[in-house]
Amino acid sequence: MLPVNTKILANPEEVAAQACRIIIAEAEAAIRERQVFRIVLAGGSTPQRTYEMLAGMVQDWRAWEIFWSDERCLPADHPGRNSQLAHEVWLARVAIPAGQIHLIPAEHGAARSAEEYSALIRDKQPFDLVLLGMGEDGHTASLFSANSNPATPVIAVHSSPKPPSERVSLNFQTLRACRKQLVLVTGAGKSPALFAWQQGANLPIAYAVRNDACLLADAQAGRSANIVATVV
Repeated sequence: MLPVNTKILANPEEVAAQACRIIIAEAEAAIRERQVFRIVLAGGSTPQRTYEMLAGMVQDWRAWEIFWSDERCLPADHPGRNSQLAHEVWLARVAIPAGQIHLIPAEHGAARSAEEYSALIRDKQPFDLVLLGMGEDGHTASLFSANSNPATPVIAVHSSPKPPSERVSLNFQTLRACRKQLVLVTGAGKSPALFAWQQGANLPIAYAVRNDACLLADAQAGRSANIVATVV
């Protein structure tokens, strides 16, 4: 079943704007209560506009700590890395200390970087906010199977059906180990998977997302699938 807090907005721009409002509210609450805000970023193109909007906002960036849900095993400066997009449109434009931006060292190879990132996040949980997207096949992060190994907090992915085949991903339990989850789904191509998720299909996204998560979808992704949700 879909998260109980599901909202369908008119277009991707409104999804991004609402996502920004939620992220900022969570950040301000976390900093007020714990003096730090720890957010896990999603890869892919869906969150790009959200990141661009965040770059233009005035925040206590020194209190933000950044993590990633997954990364592709490519050279550190490769444009295909998830971290590169966030860096270019957001992180390079704000004053988050470099030591608080925790890249997945996927250039070291899937197995080694999974071990290193597991050690890094050990004392950082629960995360304050985990941001997730969904692929047209229902995957999230680099979890393409509902049977992904849950044994370690961060897993090495050796046979991704999408290139590159070598990736690193937080596992389902780690993605759920947070105070709040925010899921962004946009585009008509995501509509069949969103509908299948609603109907209880055995998709990776269903294992990663908690029942109290907030899902923001645009009209093309949501209404064309007849998703039962709050239409904004």
